[in-house]
Amino acid sequence: MIIRKKAIIKILSITLLAMILLSITGCNKNNQRTVETPKETESKVNINIITDMAGREVLLPEKTEKIFSLSPVGTIMLYTLCPEKLLGWNYELSEMEKYYIRPQYKDLPNLGGAGKNPPNSEEILKLKPDLIVYVTDINQTNISKAEQFQNELNIPVVVLDGDIEKTADTYAMLGKIIRDEAASQDLLSYIKETIQEIKDKSESIPEDKKIRVYYAEGSDGLETDPKGSGHVQVLDMVGGINVAEVSKIEGSGRLKVSMEQLMTWNPDLIIAWADDRGGYYSNIFKDESWSGLNAVKNGEVYEIPNFPFSWFDRPPSVNRILGLKWLGNLLYPEVFNYDIKKEAKDFYEKFYHYQLTEEELTKLVKTSTRR
Repeated sequence: MIIRKKAIIKILSITLLAMILLSITGCNKNNQRTVETPKETESKVNINIITDMAGREVLLPEKTEKIFSLSPVGTIMLYTLCPEKLLGWNYELSEMEKYYIRPQYKDLPNLGGAGKNPPNSEEILKLKPDLIVYVTDINQTNISKAEQFQNELNIPVVVLDGDIEKTADTYAMLGKIIRDEAASQDLLSYIKETIQEIKDKSESIPEDKKIRVYYAEGSDGLETDPKGSGHVQVLDMVGGINVAEVSKIEGSGRLKVSMEQLMTWNPDLIIAWADDRGGYYSNIFKDESWSGLNAVKNGEVYEIPNFPFSWFDRPPSVNRILGLKWLGNLLYPEVFNYDIKKEAKDFYEKFYHYQLTEEELTKLVKTSTRR
């Protein structure tokens, strides 16, 4: 009996020891599953952090299905790349602008952010964007604006470069933001190729053959932007000479000029805001005070194509890429020997998701090309 008891005790002891050993082994296995190396932990923490084009680190949300842009420059880019993610416009689109916009997006809300009309924080918050982008000149003033909005709305703001030569890089960054880099590849490739092509062609223009140009802005045509302004980058890049010899004032808009100044500059060619944009194009031919200018005498006054967005400026977004081909061809047709109707048709389909008819093409460039 005693022997039997000892045997039972021995068996129980062995069983208990085995259970303890199994328990320890199980714990070790569990620990191996859950313990992460510092590298793995860092990878998980940083997977959604990007450095924007202003050098700021921004934590992206898990999803970016709804995006708002603080200015029309970025809004146009979002529309060309991912219209389904666009939260709203920055101003009320005109009927002519809407004509070229896909039906499901033309009546998106006006959330502000154009000109002197600031973004409407209250309305933006109601629509719950996942992310905000700000495509602009990279300077401390604009970086501070981005920080202010990010802190005020508690929504991440990504700053992107609005310089025309950085357009492809901006599209590459947008591709990362929406987690679809393949979607941006076709557009940024077109942009890169166009900019390089324009640079190569403009370098071949002799200085003594360069055309002197005045950019007529405003309701009376007596406002303009000087060389070096982001609003005349298209003119600078195609090798035109901007006659507006005035200093650029940082942070200011277009500058007022007098008729006397304009007569002194006496440009060879004038490009003007379209009548539909509140410009002075048609009146230039009627206003006697302009009649003494060489450009007017020789019929070298052209309306900037402007639907759905200006090909030259305001807003200075990706629409300017087509503007490079248009203005280059207008100034130096032998150098920039493009078929502008064909180029416009390709661009509108690729960027605006719109197929232009021959009638629409003719109307777009009727007063913008040499007859």
